[in-house]
Amino acid sequence: MDNNTKMQDIVHTGVFNAPIDKVWKAVATKDGLSAWFMPNDMEPVVGHEFHLNAGEFGMSPCKVTEVDPPNRLSFNWGKDWTLSFELKDLDGKTEVTIIHSGWDAEKATEFGAPHTAVRGNMDKGWAGLHKKLGAYVEA
Repeated sequence: MDNNTKMQDIVHTGVFNAPIDKVWKAVATKDGLSAWFMPNDMEPVVGHEFHLNAGEFGMSPCKVTEVDPPNRLSFNWGKDWTLSFELKDLDGKTEVTIIHSGWDAEKATEFGAPHTAVRGNMDKGWAGLHKKLGAYVEA
């Protein structure tokens, strides 16, 4: 891949007033992810293939690539993207970083939308989802 077409990852970081084990369950189980993100059949097992139910965009194929409880979970999302959740224990609170990588100016989504056109909306979406995750784990 030509490196000068690669685009910056989307990264959102914040500290939630919730213990790391609770946050881990929110990002690394199908029920947790469904509560704040999208319905899915994820299992935190490397190599597990699953789908995110992206509503109008249909069922999005994913594959778990990294599981390091309770600190990191990554999965491939669709044909180009990787989604990673990095958790850091801060004495009863948890720093949560969501990283959406795999952006490339030369590529388009499965639906034909260029990455350059979708990235801004996805960045805003992740800002909102990061807050939604926080509200869910702090409840």
